[in-house]
Amino acid sequence: MNRSGGRQYVAASLISVLLALSLPASADVVTEWNAKAANICFDGKLGTPVANRAMAIVQTAVHEAVKGSGNASPEAAVAAANRSVLTALVPSQKDAIERDYQEALAPIADGNAKVAGIAAGEKATAQVLERRAGDGAAAAESYRPATAAGIYVPTTIPAVPQWPQRKTWMLESPSQFRPGPPPALDSERWARDYNEVKTLGAKNGSARTSEQTEIARFWEATMPSIYYGVVRSVAEQPGRDVARNARLFAAVTQAMDDAIVAVFDAKYHYGFWRPITAIRNGDRDRSDATERNAAWSPFIETPMHPEYPCAHCIIAATVGTIVQAEIGDSPTPTLTTSSDMVEGSMRSWKSTEEFIQEVSDARIYDGVHYRNSAEVGTAMGRKIGALAVEKHFGTQ
Repeated sequence: MNRSGGRQYVAASLISVLLALSLPASADVVTEWNAKAANICFDGKLGTPVANRAMAIVQTAVHEAVKGSGNASPEAAVAAANRSVLTALVPSQKDAIERDYQEALAPIADGNAKVAGIAAGEKATAQVLERRAGDGAAAAESYRPATAAGIYVPTTIPAVPQWPQRKTWMLESPSQFRPGPPPALDSERWARDYNEVKTLGAKNGSARTSEQTEIARFWEATMPSIYYGVVRSVAEQPGRDVARNARLFAAVTQAMDDAIVAVFDAKYHYGFWRPITAIRNGDRDRSDATERNAAWSPFIETPMHPEYPCAHCIIAATVGTIVQAEIGDSPTPTLTTSSDMVEGSMRSWKSTEEFIQEVSDARIYDGVHYRNSAEVGTAMGRKIGALAVEKHFGTQ
């Protein structure tokens, strides 16, 4: 869940332009505002967990505004919902939000439908924000570093240790799908995973191919926008309507937010070490099959939170499961998205399974996760995605 400062910010601006140019004429107001809202969260420098929460609130308000718009203008309802939520959650971007809002309203004919649409969006926003006001996101963190008195440990507090106490959207509790523990350090699986990431995930002297390195760099990005392109690949297909797309984005973003809560619940419950720690301490893990490398470093900067399970993997499987349910028996469109880590980058997949597997592989190529953690995260994501499908798609 790390961010990479100015380089990522500049790249994101370039990608924003590419996304705007690539949106087809058939893209409806929901998909257009999804891209705008994601950019606003990024420009507002929201951390990844906070951005996932914000986007879930945005898309839930949009969904409820569209359902409650009746004969009102859905374009006005969606614009008003986005404006109201984003202004509340990303106040530093108020001017940009207002500019996008006025540009969206300008083509809509003045009249009762426009006024009613704005009212529907603002009403939905007020209701959703009220429901989520006490969800625990604003709770003070109280992370206690593990150490003995007088012994130095790294002094950066890890990411959102309070997240496991948050109120979820669909999960009965953050621990509903908490997995069993990571592999024992004297197991064959641990030795397998240790040596795989040591070989493929190293910053220097890695056995990665050029394609694997490209994949690793692409998936270094962690903000939720990297997943929205996959969703828009379906949402922008011919014949879809605003209501269906509003439901799809609400299901995806709520599930993504729940997935982040669930993965941090497991991460902080187990507190498992990252590859950089394990490999530099390979002589202390009770395994004869793991050789220490005192200077080993991962390909990318290690995210500042425990390793197990893989957060990217749980998100990818969550999104992929919902997208596949939305596709149903129809042919799968080419799934495409961009990364804010590589200027002008785009990657595509022929199926949701290809997409999910690439994300799992990428985090090993990045040198920040083990294979078992990717598999466990993927399994968790499939369960959360299925829960979202049951809630949102149970009745058509």
